[in-house]
Amino acid sequence: MEKDYLVIKSNFFIMNSSYDLSLQEQKIVLTLASLVRKDDEEFKPYKFRIAEFMKLVGVEDKSKYSEIPKITKELMKKVLEIQEGNTLLQVAWLNSARYEKGSGMVTLKFSPDLKPYMLQLKEKFTQYQLGNILTMKSKYSPRIYEILKCNEFKKQGYIEIGIEELRKLLKTEGMYHQYQDLKRKVIIQTQKELKKLTDISFEFEEIKTGRKVTSLRFIIKSNKAKNKALNEVCTTIEGKCTIEEEKRSTELIRMVKSIFKEELNGLQAKSILDTAKGDISIIKEKYAIVSQMKEVGSVVGTMIDAIKKDYQVPKGKAKVGVFNSYDQRPFDPSLEAKLLGWDKSEDDEVGEEYNQGIINV
Repeated sequence: MEKDYLVIKSNFFIMNSSYDLSLQEQKIVLTLASLVRKDDEEFKPYKFRIAEFMKLVGVEDKSKYSEIPKITKELMKKVLEIQEGNTLLQVAWLNSARYEKGSGMVTLKFSPDLKPYMLQLKEKFTQYQLGNILTMKSKYSPRIYEILKCNEFKKQGYIEIGIEELRKLLKTEGMYHQYQDLKRKVIIQTQKELKKLTDISFEFEEIKTGRKVTSLRFIIKSNKAKNKALNEVCTTIEGKCTIEEEKRSTELIRMVKSIFKEELNGLQAKSILDTAKGDISIIKEKYAIVSQMKEVGSVVGTMIDAIKKDYQVPKGKAKVGVFNSYDQRPFDPSLEAKLLGWDKSEDDEVGEEYNQGIINV
């Protein structure tokens, strides 16, 4: 197992399941998930090396290897709940666990009931590198990380979660009855860990009904200092590309981000990339122009406008300032049709939302 292995789950699974696993049990489950390939048709028996398995659960004393059957037995007792409409599915994580003495291996297999949420995923799924969660210390950090990662590319850049819904997702209904305790022992602790250890971080705002905090608004940010993982834009938003296309898309997103001095999230970078039809040279050319402008509200909206309207470097020594100071290329009827909305694509609509400052909750 490697830290750069990808954990892949459907967005529905992440946002509609609840479970109570210890930190060690979560690491086992997520490491097992990293061995699964989303294109697999069935779950396979996945093998762990005993030494790596024990390291996951924090046991270094080889004399305690006999504890492995106890650990896997306890994990097999743990049930997760998935709410789908009027149906509540209660299912164990593991279908089987096999340990052969002297083999140096333990073999685990997911429950087949989890197949719709982890296999043959074509759209609306999230992936992240296993290394993001392996060094976490709080049992709530992996769960909150997944929830935020799933919503990282929302256009508005945040997600609102009711306090009671959050308690249900984290299985803390019988704990931290006072909001301040939940805030201090769960939210703040997770915030510190994600910023230090993972490829995203977050700020949060408290939303009150009267004097009571009833919801939290999580503002999700890319953690550039730790973001060595592939950017999951292609899979999280579209989810309709091949593995090779994913790699190409994530590399292009990374290249777009590297051009900008400003911090862009994945969706913003993808919008710019789509508007430029994947041409990095155009993005560099237009950013060189936009970065000199003094009256720029949204750099994303301005960039999309610059690409669509084909801004040119001003002639002579004219002062750089507003949009119409740029010379335009010769009249193009097809371009005019697009700008007037007669030939509007989905990418154009995304760009307009940024340009107009529209926020959809």
